[in-house]
Amino acid sequence: MNIKNTKRILVTGGAGFLGSHLCERLLQTGHDVLCVDNYYTGDKANLVQLLDHPRFELLRHDVTFPLYVEIDELYNLACPASPIHYQHDPVQTTKTSVHGAINMLGLAKRVKAKIFQASTSEVYGDPEVHPQPESYWGRVNPIGIRSCYDEGKRCAETLFFDYWRQHNLRIKVARIFNTYGPRMHPNDGRVVSNFIVQALRGDPITIYGDGNQTRSFCYVDDLIRGFISLMETPDDVTGPINLGNPAEFTILQLAELIIAKTGSRSQLQRQPLPQDDPRQRKPDISVAQRVLDWQPTTSLSAGLDTTIQYFDQMLSSKTARDATAG
Repeated sequence: MNIKNTKRILVTGGAGFLGSHLCERLLQTGHDVLCVDNYYTGDKANLVQLLDHPRFELLRHDVTFPLYVEIDELYNLACPASPIHYQHDPVQTTKTSVHGAINMLGLAKRVKAKIFQASTSEVYGDPEVHPQPESYWGRVNPIGIRSCYDEGKRCAETLFFDYWRQHNLRIKVARIFNTYGPRMHPNDGRVVSNFIVQALRGDPITIYGDGNQTRSFCYVDDLIRGFISLMETPDDVTGPINLGNPAEFTILQLAELIIAKTGSRSQLQRQPLPQDDPRQRKPDISVAQRVLDWQPTTSLSAGLDTTIQYFDQMLSSKTARDATAG
């Protein structure tokens, strides 16, 4: 890459599932990357292959505190994104979304950087409109157990657009739908990682409710490509833009596919549906197709193959370590 085109890019939450893939992709395209993470849910192991890269820098920092660095672009991914993690300390989750957004927007304003916000399909809540377009305002419970995340992300979007209107800040807002792939946390409570780990161990696969609720699963490589495409758009493109895979599957279909791919003997075990769990989730990606010329290209079957391989290797390594320690 021409050195004149090299950018200094900050990725908050860079040691997490999505952040580590983004850091890797940005380095591959020749940029300098500063990865910031407090390791609440992120893991330095996700970055081990990058630690010796001459253009990579890693900083332990919590975005609820101000950060003073010189950058050209900022991807704000810092926030626990799975219910088991964001419900563990809901007040801190809201602080991460809101105070973190304020601090990162302040940084971007000071250095005149372009800033990207990783928002979420959870801003639509349990939707009455299907599939969900960006114009839909959502149906969110403001006082439920998921509200720390849902409302925190909604408030972050508000802040981004007010900084854009009030300070002419160059913003990009993406609403991320269910994403999966290697480096997912094995105990994050998300449906893909849950099912794969349970299937590989031969444990019962937990189905909440009747299993007919639907989700749309986007492979991580497709999503990261969408992030970068959005960041590279002209300044008048702000978003929010849905990024996800519009192929819709029931939770039962996902469980059966994973059981078949792993050859598992796991049985289905039903549990009550959690409070405010959405019945349907499917992105309308027509804006992304038109504005970014973006759409997912990885099928669920192909994406699951690499994800299952990742978890199989992880669990095998852990078993070997436990046996050695014993």
